[in-house]
Amino acid sequence: MYYAILAYHEEGVVESWSEEEDAALMAELLQINDHLVKEKSLGPAARLGQTQRAVTLRGKGAGMVIDGPFAETKEQLLGFYVVDFPTLEAAVEVARDLRRVNPTAVYEIRPISLYVPGASLAPSEEN
Repeated sequence: MYYAILAYHEEGVVESWSEEEDAALMAELLQINDHLVKEKSLGPAARLGQTQRAVTLRGKGAGMVIDGPFAETKEQLLGFYVVDFPTLEAAVEVARDLRRVNPTAVYEIRPISLYVPGASLAPSEEN
């Protein structure tokens, strides 16, 4: 089963880190990534761009494009991981590993259902 681990944090806090602080955190997170790759449990993962550059499409018909993230919250969605584990509990354990490295972040874990029948989350052989 695929699970999304959504990483929330206060964007201002993350942006306040020095390059060295950010690099140190990323190095620790990459250790977890490497472990998940060896287990063949890691799918796509991404660090999202600034919410100030994001837009949201909402409303009826063609909708209206508005500035910013979709929700008014203290934390913003700043990145995500897609993992493949047989149980939700196993995905939660990975989120706990991520939180040990980045204890001020919030992680939401959700099952993923493929939207397009027959589509694969596996990377293309051509890449």
